[in-house]
Amino acid sequence: MPPISPFAATRHHASAWRVFLIFLRLGLTSFGGPVAHLGYFREEFVARRGWLTEDAYADLVALCQFLPGPASSQVGLALGLRQAGWGGALAAWLGFTLPSALVMALLGLGLVAGQGLMPAGVLHGLKVAAVAVVAQAVWGMARSLCRGPARLLL
Repeated sequence: MPPISPFAATRHHASAWRVFLIFLRLGLTSFGGPVAHLGYFREEFVARRGWLTEDAYADLVALCQFLPGPASSQVGLALGLRQAGWGGALAAWLGFTLPSALVMALLGLGLVAGQGLMPAGVLHGLKVAAVAVVAQAVWGMARSLCRGPARLLL
């Protein structure tokens, strides 16, 4: 019997710990918002690890776009769930979210204490880098998912 979807066709198994470590590395090195995160996930889980096909990843992203909340969080949870069950979903969420949550908490504590933790030039540079990261993620996904003029226009 053929698989129900391309998402099910390439299922691999990993431990929740392995899923946590992969997503922790992504959480420590990924910069930008949800669109950039989707680009990082595509590179890691489609191109590098082969956990999903391009079509399966596009289907997953499309599904997550209809759910409330950031699509990148939902895609991460779905990937963790697929690889290691409910423990993998929790591991993916913790691994990817924990680094930024800790940084935000520390920056918030610094602001409350009245200390300028970062010079204005550094903050401006980070904003410029964020624009470049998001543009690169959009370009990478557009090249693989927008086949033909109709999809490109949409």
